[in-house]
Amino acid sequence: MKQGVQGSAGAGVPEGGAPGVARVPRQQRVPAAPDGVRERGEGSPGARGEHTHSEPPIPQPWLPVSQVSAQRSPVQRSSVRGQILDALRTALVAGELKPGEVYSAPVLGERFGVSATPVREAMQQLALEGAVEVVPNRGFRVVERGTRELAELAEVRALIEVPVMLRLARTVPAERWAGLRPLAEETVRAAASGCAATYAESDRAFHRALLGLSGNGQLVRIAEDLHRRAQWPLVGGPVRHGRAELVADAAEHVALLDALIDRDLDVVRALVGEHFAGAN
Repeated sequence: MKQGVQGSAGAGVPEGGAPGVARVPRQQRVPAAPDGVRERGEGSPGARGEHTHSEPPIPQPWLPVSQVSAQRSPVQRSSVRGQILDALRTALVAGELKPGEVYSAPVLGERFGVSATPVREAMQQLALEGAVEVVPNRGFRVVERGTRELAELAEVRALIEVPVMLRLARTVPAERWAGLRPLAEETVRAAASGCAATYAESDRAFHRALLGLSGNGQLVRIAEDLHRRAQWPLVGGPVRHGRAELVADAAEHVALLDALIDRDLDVVRALVGEHFAGAN
């Protein structure tokens, strides 16, 4: 339930690296291209004026990653953008996309074995979400953020989620809470893997299911957006929580679910309050 980690299916397992972490190489900071650089053919390094000939060569082959270690089938045309977006989100949360670094769509496209177009579209979605910003003629820069922004996100999430959770604790029958146990247990397994990106995905899935019992789709979407933003890396380090913290966090999910099933409002209030108080 902590907020500094995140993940998503659809990224690659680098050789010798941690499972579920997309290995995106550090790209050198390159000077802005001169005015007048125009888009060339799709998939070429200069597409959309993104200046790439100073960037380091990229070793091949490279595989899109799954959540843990299983290799997925090649990216399908009908879902290229979605899979690329998932992979980039995983790389972002895992710290493979570094705050302050600029990444070009053509170079990342080479890593995925696709044209620059779906990468650019996925990056534009991340820009809408506030994870990256457009750098004209160069690509996309990962936003730099600090602990104050994380604290603000925790405060907003608490204002939204705590009252809803306490209301649901009084009204939702025990059998519906019990139906969420597989999701709580999945967070425990994900935490034990030590993969922050895998844990982040299961963490969001558990929260999404809890709030989904409210029947308010707008609430679920807003809360998930805030949760995802809270999982982005801070300046100075890719991932803030180690295996022990992940395991302890997952244990809170199980304890909260048990309290909800027993309708123990005092324990529910304490666990939810502790969650957001410790999220900064």
